[in-house]
Amino acid sequence: MHTDFSPPLTRAQESRIAIERLYITMRHLFNRGFYKPSGVSGEEIRQALLTLRPEIYGSVNDPQRVELDGLVYVMDRLPKGIESCRVITLVSREGFEHSRFPVLVPAKRRRNCYRVDQEQMVIEVTNGRSEIYDILTHLTFMFMEADKIRQNVFLERGNKLREWEKLEAIIKSGGTVQEEERELALMYLSSILGRTFEETQQAYYRFAENAGTNTGLFQIVYGLGSVSVREIREKHVDREINFTPMLRDRVGQHLYGERWATRIKQYIQTNGWQNRPIHIISANPHSVVNCLYAPAALAETTTWDNLFDLAYKLSQPAQQELRQQVTTYALSHGLHELEDPGGTNLLVQLIDTAQLNASQISPEIGHDPDQIRSVQPILLVMDYAFGEQAFETMDELLKPYDNHQGESFALNVASISIMGKAGILTGDKGDLMIPTAHIFEGTADNYPLENDFSAADFDGYGIDAYEGAMITVLGTSLQNKDILAYFKNSSWKAVGLEMEGAHYQKAIQSHAKIRGSVRPDIKIRYAYYASDNPLLTGATLASGSLGTLGVKPTYLITMKCLEKILKP
Repeated sequence: MHTDFSPPLTRAQESRIAIERLYITMRHLFNRGFYKPSGVSGEEIRQALLTLRPEIYGSVNDPQRVELDGLVYVMDRLPKGIESCRVITLVSREGFEHSRFPVLVPAKRRRNCYRVDQEQMVIEVTNGRSEIYDILTHLTFMFMEADKIRQNVFLERGNKLREWEKLEAIIKSGGTVQEEERELALMYLSSILGRTFEETQQAYYRFAENAGTNTGLFQIVYGLGSVSVREIREKHVDREINFTPMLRDRVGQHLYGERWATRIKQYIQTNGWQNRPIHIISANPHSVVNCLYAPAALAETTTWDNLFDLAYKLSQPAQQELRQQVTTYALSHGLHELEDPGGTNLLVQLIDTAQLNASQISPEIGHDPDQIRSVQPILLVMDYAFGEQAFETMDELLKPYDNHQGESFALNVASISIMGKAGILTGDKGDLMIPTAHIFEGTADNYPLENDFSAADFDGYGIDAYEGAMITVLGTSLQNKDILAYFKNSSWKAVGLEMEGAHYQKAIQSHAKIRGSVRPDIKIRYAYYASDNPLLTGATLASGSLGTLGVKPTYLITMKCLEKILKP
């Protein structure tokens, strides 16, 4: 008789195994080229997700209650109308941009999507495997919630729930309800969703916030339920996910990153900047421009107490005219913007400080006007990358450039600053994290670094800053409390999680320490602000955006980053 004395797996170990199984399954299905979410392969992904119970998907394990916060989060990242499609095809850049299909861009993801017909949606993938995994995880969750709706709608004998017939009537009459009828319609909907009236009403208003890029809650619930019902009741109408051969060939080939980086280097050479010190900043496309240019651009137009106050003002939706004034002024004082038509969707701003009026830079940003005038650094601001795209873009950017005349030159990179948003494990929304290392989840890879930032740089501004290791996760939508608590409480002592740090550092390290494309003692700066705390219920990404709470930490990191560059 064999007795197994091995201890039972902890929840953190079970979760890590589930993540590994998810990625192996998704990679296998991607290589195969297609799968059916309700088939054997799709069921593997579902079971792994149920084992994992990610925080962002809340009550996904509840067989009757539809997870509403998770649904809002997912639909903000998927194209409008996807809830009523049964065939979803992931493609690379394959010419759809020249078609007559209307382009759909989700509210919270820069990706082009196309509605081909009533049943099919095409999603363009140019950011690599991280984006594919992100989409497949969201789709799996969406299909699981769709099946709950179907199960809630049909009674034991197969009759439709009365409330479903009422919802059907609303959709057939145009999908909108008058204000006086809304509460009655939401009551019907709450029965279908297995949620309280209050929860349903809150979800209704959250969907209404992004009405331009989402259909309303009534249409989403009806679309999800209808597609699931058809799959059960009719033959040959299975839900399908397909991957085109060109996408499968191109993933991992750096095709889009190489085009993006080549265009930047060509522009730098055309302007004769290749010998000037270049400071790369991975950030949003507004805070650097606003910090450098807004005080001078708006001196005659408005008043403010400090740069944070001015940033709040510029962040208001109603202040489009002020933002346009800043942009117009910046474009005539050294700002060059390069949109990327090639597939990365990463805007690049090149700022020629020789054209900047150094005496008009806010004194809140420590700087040396004489140093700026003599050294004339170039600031290369690149928009946030997504997951593995960070490696592709940074790796290609740091490679030497071979031009058409047979000449080769490496960019004179003086520093690389990475700012971003991340989940915090030891604080609250709006706090800062200063990494001392990046640990790549699911592997033994870790990247210690000499960070030119420290927590002390951010003292005195009323924002807490935490130093420590950061986890670079395979996807924020796959994290649960057990895994995150392990990373926080074990000897890893992690302070937060994000998706790009290890990928950036892998590229920087290879060029600085091995390939010699940039100097080995290059200044590296990483700082993140907390967009959520996945260990606190109600503080996950699914609970809603930071809103204006993110303005001060974003601009504080930006100001300190510029200070390090302009006052060395």
